Amino acid sequence: MNLRHWFDELAPRERRMVYAAAALAAVGVLYAGIVLPLGHLHARQSMRLEKKAGDLAWMRQVAPRVAAISSTGGTAGHESLVVLVDRTGRMSGLGSSIRDQSPNGENSLRLRLEGASFDALVVWLASLQQMKGVSVTDATIDAATAPGLVNASITLTHGAATAP
Repeated sequence: MNLRHWFDELAPRERRMVYAAAALAAVGVLYAGIVLPLGHLHARQSMRLEKKAGDLAWMRQVAPRVAAISSTGGTAGHESLVVLVDRTGRMSGLGSSIRDQSPNGENSLRLRLEGASFDALVVWLASLQQMKGVSVTDATIDAATAPGLVNASITLTHGAATAP
């Protein structure tokens, strides 16, 4: 007995009930498949917008401090490059990875890092450049034995004595 044959044998009232149940099921599927995901998407986007608005407010709050630091050449109190690298490296979680620092001219420093987190290293170097005016003039970065860790030899230069 196939479905069409079964349906044809139903009484008219029973057919209307089957149609109503099918329509109700279709509405439920559409609601569950379209309306609910759109509602969840809207909620996620609203939360993301609130977070971005908070981030923007924070950036506007600290912008004057960043501008003040940038206008003074990036270092507070004429901190030497060796001290600056050591202090910010430790703050970035790279203190235990810094193996060697040696001055390389008046405004330049060579340093060696072993077993450093690549992500932390990149963020640290970017913040040194943006906030302190320290640029990377030479870098050699090799993978370490553990995933995500690197060994690096980096030359940093501060101020006007950048390499061509």
